[in-house]
Amino acid sequence: MLDRVHPWGKPVRAQTAQRITAELAREPWQVAGYFQLRREIFAAEQGLFADSDRDRFDEHASPIVAQGEIAGMPDGVVGVVRIYREGKDTWFGGRLGVARAYRRVGVVGTALITEAVSTAHAWGCQRFLATVQAANARYFEHHHFRRLEALELLGRPHFLMQADLERYPARLSSAWRARAS
Repeated sequence: MLDRVHPWGKPVRAQTAQRITAELAREPWQVAGYFQLRREIFAAEQGLFADSDRDRFDEHASPIVAQGEIAGMPDGVVGVVRIYREGKDTWFGGRLGVARAYRRVGVVGTALITEAVSTAHAWGCQRFLATVQAANARYFEHHHFRRLEALELLGRPHFLMQADLERYPARLSSAWRARAS
């Protein structure tokens, strides 16, 4: 996914996959890629954590990955999010991140949000919340979330936001797919 330099000194942009699939991470390589991408985004790139962003919620969270597909086969983890239950029927989504090479593709975040909220909804969620960095709040509003309150987390402004569950049909993970082009 990283940009490379061609032997003649010109930058060569990494090829991105033509299809994106979002699903619960079940395979060991998916889970490893999930934690690796989280570490790259939240620790190395954003500097929110010293080395790892793992916390107590990871003990019972369900990891969801977006994968690039090439020729119908998964090519690697390109996006991440986790969901977990808090209380009887309230679920949280968090740690949504997209690999740098895929941020302009447009469908990776949509695939992750759709898979996260619809899966939680199928598991009995009656209220889906997320803490969202302030810079990304409008993106989530576009995806049918509304702001509930302003928060400060890890020294950065965030919003607690709630999804409109009517926009996310309850369905078990069935690999949300979209064309990346």
